[in-house]
Amino acid sequence: MPVEIKELVIKVAVDEAGGSGSSGGNSNSTQKDAAPEMIVSLCVEKVLQILKDQRER
Repeated sequence: MPVEIKELVIKVAVDEAGGSGSSGGNSNSTQKDAAPEMIVSLCVEKVLQILKDQRER
């Protein structure tokens, strides 16, 4: 019997504390801004790959 997913909820916790020092300057803040977007894009790619694999069965 196939399983149909009607709703998908993805929750992500991102640690924004990073470290105790601010030696990174601008590059450190740029990486923090891009990290959540990168995590979301990786999650989306993984979900799409799983759905594609399920359709091929």
